[in-house]
Amino acid sequence: MGKNQHVVPNDGKWAVRGAGNDKVTKKFDTQKEAIDYAKGIAINQSSEVVIHRKDGTIRDKDSHGNDPNPPEDTKF
Repeated sequence: MGKNQHVVPNDGKWAVRGAGNDKVTKKFDTQKEAIDYAKGIAINQSSEVVIHRKDGTIRDKDSHGNDPNPPEDTKF
């Protein structure tokens, strides 16, 4: 499993930063662009995307790896 990818506020814009990294991987004008980019990395690395709010708190997580608690959705 690779590093989780965090979508974080960065100088009025948004950035993707690997867990534990000091430097950002890439900066974006919108949070959606950053999320889409982070998802690509997370899928490739079988990790999670952790989406933060403007104040830095965690808004959501999206797993793209071996989720120990997969959803129990039986429709699909």
